[in-house]
Order: sequence, then C-alpha cells, then structure tokens
Amino acid sequence: MIAEDSLTPAQKIALRQSRRQRLRTRLATFPWWLVIVGLIIGATLWLITKSPTYSEAFATIRTGMVVTLVITLISYTISLLIGLFTGLGRVSSNIVSQNIATLYVEVMRGIPMLVSIFFIALVLVPGIIEMLSFLGSKFTEAGLTGIGASLANMNTKSISMSVRAVIALSLTYGAYSAEIFRAGIQSVPVGQMEAARSQGMSYGQAMRNVVLPQAIRNVLPAIGNDFISMLKDSSLVSILAVRDITQIARLYAGHSFRYPEAYTTLSVMYLTMTMLLSLLVKLLERRLANNGK
Repeated sequence: MIAEDSLTPAQKIALRQSRRQRLRTRLATFPWWLVIVGLIIGATLWLITKSPTYSEAFATIRTGMVVTLVITLISYTISLLIGLFTGLGRVSSNIVSQNIATLYVEVMRGIPMLVSIFFIALVLVPGIIEMLSFLGSKFTEAGLTGIGASLANMNTKSISMSVRAVIALSLTYGAYSAEIFRAGIQSVPVGQMEAARSQGMSYGQAMRNVVLPQAIRNVLPAIGNDFISMLKDSSLVSILAVRDITQIARLYAGHSFRYPEAYTTLSVMYLTMTMLLSLLVKLLERRLANNGK
C-alpha cells in the first residue's frame, strides 16, 4: 500500500476522490430498506414482550398460525400440480388440450381472487355437492345402493370451509402456476426436444426426461415468489370464517377494541414470514446463478 505522504498533490486529490466515490457507492447500494424493516419488526417484538396488550394480542393471533401455514402449503402443492398439467396443455399441439387449458387460465386470471373465492366456495362447491347428491339418488334407484347412499347423503355441510378455501386457492393459483410452467417450457431451446426425439424418445419421454427438468430449474425462483404471494393471499380465506391468523385478529380486535395491537401484530407476523421466504428465494436464485456459470 502506497503511503499518502509520498504522493503528489494531484495524486492525493485523485485518491480522496476515489475514496469518496467508493463510499458513495457503498451508501447507495446498502439495503437501507432492510434496516427499516428490521427496526419495525424489532420494535413490534419489543412491544410484544413489554406491553401486556400486545403480548395478549400475539398470544391470541398465533393460535391461527398452523391453519394459515397448512392451508398455504396444501393449496400451493395442489396448484403446482394443476399448473404443471395445464402448462403442458398450453404448449401441447393437441387443439382440444390447448383450448381447455387456455380457457381455464384466462377465466381464472380474469376474475379477482376475492370474487373467485366467493364463487368457488359458495357457488361451485355447493353446486357440485347437489349434483353428486342427485346422482346418488339415481344410483340408489338403479340398485347401486352402496355408492348411491354415500352420494345421496352428501350436503353442503359435508365439505368444511377450510377445504373450500383450499380448493379456491388451488384453482386460482393453478392458473398463475400454469403460466410460469408454460414460460419455463418455452425457455428451453427447441433443439433439446428435437435432439431427444432423434434419439428415439417419444414426445412424453422427451418432455419428462429432457425439457421439464430444465424448465423447472429455470422457473424455481418464480415458483418461490408465487408461494410468497399465496401466503399473503391466504388471508382472504378469513371471509369464509376460516380461523387463520387474519380471522382471529379480526375477531380479537372486534371484541376487545384493540385494533392497533391486533392489526400491527398481524401485519408484522405476515411481514416476518414473507421476509424469511424472500431471503430463501434470493439464496436459491444465487445458488442457481452460481451453478449456471
């Protein structure tokens, strides 16, 4: 390292300017937003440990954490399966499969999620139950008493609101996942499919063994971000009286009138979960980028 005393005046000025420029760059690229988020979370945690009202709010709301996480995990797993098969249908050369997949995607993406949850949980599911009950009565009349009795005894109470919430979230997010998988499949060079087919593979074998592994790797970050979105959107199931953290916070605030405590705690709980998931997604993106080099 060159001593500053041995430099000429012009070199000293250039050195100071270089140091200032490096400092500006560090200040500009430093994640100040993360510091602010950390302060918000830290302040709320301090309130939870020190304030009896915040402590009570947190103890009450956290009882719905398991419901929130279970609904999110099950719904997103199902939505990924729906999205994968629908995405394959979107890129299929079969006109019927392509149109059915496109119809599903466009309809689900064209309806607001809140409206979709209402429609699926309160219209579609009850309608299917009534249809199955009607079929059950017909089966019973035809002498198929076993399956007929089971279907005929079904009513709207047979499927809980939690299950309806899972169905609604799965069908809604399945459409978004389908577009992610479609983009991933189309990101794989066409030559990969052609090379696999030239080796004697069928279309299905080439898609399963060559294209899909590359496509899924390309869209893993997007899948992770979609999971974060579903975690937040799972709060909408509270409109169905499902006892997730949002519903419990709403009920707690309603009967105790402690709205700041309830909704501040709820917001920070969601913020903490999404920040942790975002960190995992960024680590995944970095690892994939390093592996791709």
